[in-house]
Amino acid sequence: MSRLTRTEDPPRTQPWLTSYADMVTLLWTFFILLFAVSVLNAEKFDAAVRSYGSAVGVMSTGAGSILPGAGGSTPLPDPMAAIVAMELEQLRQTGEAFSRELAAVGLSEKVSVEMDERGLILRFADSVLFDLGSADLRPEAAEALLQVGKMIKDLENPIRVEGHTDSWPINTEKFPSNWELSSGRAGSVVRFLIEKSGVRENKLQVAGYAEFRPIDTNETAEGRQRNRRVDIVILRPSLAGGEPPVQ
Repeated sequence: MSRLTRTEDPPRTQPWLTSYADMVTLLWTFFILLFAVSVLNAEKFDAAVRSYGSAVGVMSTGAGSILPGAGGSTPLPDPMAAIVAMELEQLRQTGEAFSRELAAVGLSEKVSVEMDERGLILRFADSVLFDLGSADLRPEAAEALLQVGKMIKDLENPIRVEGHTDSWPINTEKFPSNWELSSGRAGSVVRFLIEKSGVRENKLQVAGYAEFRPIDTNETAEGRQRNRRVDIVILRPSLAGGEPPVQ
C-alpha cells in the first residue's frame, strides 16, 4: 500500500499584493500630509495681509473679507502677496526688538527704525556718521555702528547700505558730484560692518542715490539735514534678486 504524502499548502496571497498594499498605504499617508499642510490658519493669514497692506499704504475699507464666512466676496490674494505679508510681519517684529535694544543703550535718537515695502530700515543721520562733505567715518560713529552690526550680524536677509545726500551740489577732487559722495559713504559703512562687526560680505550690498530719493524737502535746512542720511535696509527675502521700482 502506497504511503500518502502531504503536500504544502499553496500561498494564500499573491506576492505582488504585499507590494501593492505598501504602495497604497504610502499614498494614503502622503495625501493626509498634503491635507494637513494645506489647512490655512485664518487668523495668522489675515494679520499678515493687514500688515502688508499697512506697510505699502493700502488701508482696509471693510467692504469685503478674504476669509470664508465673513460675509464678503473679496477673493483670496495671490500667493506672492501672502508671502510678502509674512516677510514684512517678521521684519516688523524684528524692528520692534531692535528699537528696544537701541533704546536700552541710548542710541534711539541716533538710529531710527522704520519700515517700507522693501523691508526694515535702520536710518542714520549723516551728522552721526560723517562730517559735512566727507565720506570718512567720524570716531563717534563707531558706537552706533558696532551696536547695529551686532544686531544684524546673524540675519539671513540680504542687507543693502544706501547713501543719500541733499540737493546741494558738490564738486571736489575726491567727490565730483553727489553720486560719488553718497556711494563713498555707503562703502565706508559696509567696510566698517565687515571689518569691525564681522557681517558676512556675501549678504551686503552698496547703493548711492545722491539727492534723488529725498524723504523731506530740500528747500529748508531741516529738510536737507534729514535727506543727508545712510540707510541700512534689511530686505525681505523675496527681494534678494531685486526690488520694486521707485514711484
